[in-house]
Amino acid sequence: MITTSQGEGRISSRRVASGAAALAYRYGLLVVLAAMLVLFSLLRPAFATYPNALVVLQSVAVVGIVALGVTVSMTTGGFDLSAGACVGAVVMVTALTMVRFNLTGGTAIVTGLLTGLLVAGVNVLLTVVARVPDLVATLGTLFLFQGLALIVTGGQSVAPGMTVDGVPAPGRYTEGFAWLGGGTIASVPVAVVVFALLAAAVHVLLTHTRWGRALYAIGGNPEAARLAGIRVARYRALAYAVSGLCAAVAGILLSARLGRGDVGAGDPYLLQSVGAALIGFAVLGANRPNAIGTVVGALFTGVMINGLTMLNAPYYAQTFVQGALLVGALVTSYTLRRNR
Repeated sequence: MITTSQGEGRISSRRVASGAAALAYRYGLLVVLAAMLVLFSLLRPAFATYPNALVVLQSVAVVGIVALGVTVSMTTGGFDLSAGACVGAVVMVTALTMVRFNLTGGTAIVTGLLTGLLVAGVNVLLTVVARVPDLVATLGTLFLFQGLALIVTGGQSVAPGMTVDGVPAPGRYTEGFAWLGGGTIASVPVAVVVFALLAAAVHVLLTHTRWGRALYAIGGNPEAARLAGIRVARYRALAYAVSGLCAAVAGILLSARLGRGDVGAGDPYLLQSVGAALIGFAVLGANRPNAIGTVVGALFTGVMINGLTMLNAPYYAQTFVQGALLVGALVTSYTLRRNR
């Protein structure tokens, strides 16, 4: 027979356990990130220095900018798989503009942004107009612009001093454009400043404007959103436009950092950016695409890679450790969410 005091004790224990689970659900990923920072700092004191912090931030800036665009596309229930190809295409286009055609850095920036909008336009035509499923449509766009970048450049990298039909290319990367990749603002790399500004802008867009509420409503139930008077097609087009522009900005910064147009330069950024955006679901119990979570997801991956590199972990082991930590953090977070 259970006494009243025993019953109250069990209820109290359950409340404590439930409260602990709720805290772990909201802050679990942040705790793991903090634990990594402490561990790497203890094992390698050089990790916890300001110069290394800038290295980490600069390494995640391009990934984070692409991930912010992917995050916006996900709010409507879409998924922009063409983001990495867009980054690569912009890198090649900006290099061609300056090196092959000897135009200004400003012209290269405008050309890069227009390339991002072109990728977004194709995605909109396929997903909104033709109503092709987002994953299939953006996968097709990925291959389309990967191939287009190779065709335009003949499958070769674009670098100052290259020869075109036996004649040296007339142009080079301008100093102003190169500053975007190697310059600083108040000792902070330009790419990091741009990343912070875009993250703030996307956060405001999604959480403090009617456009953001409409995007989330479409992602929750597009038919209900349409019946509520939301122009679903227009907002989905807006989401892909933001994604394309973010990928274009990332491509411009990457091109400026590389100082050349490398074939396949944007290939690694698709999976990394998608991973950062998905990790963001588990930050602060959001359970939906959000800018703050995406930033934390990008930092999580960047800190992990930087720390493992400083520990001289073999490259083939780094991939496994990254996957194990990411899967562990996500499984813990989502399991706790279901059990709340």
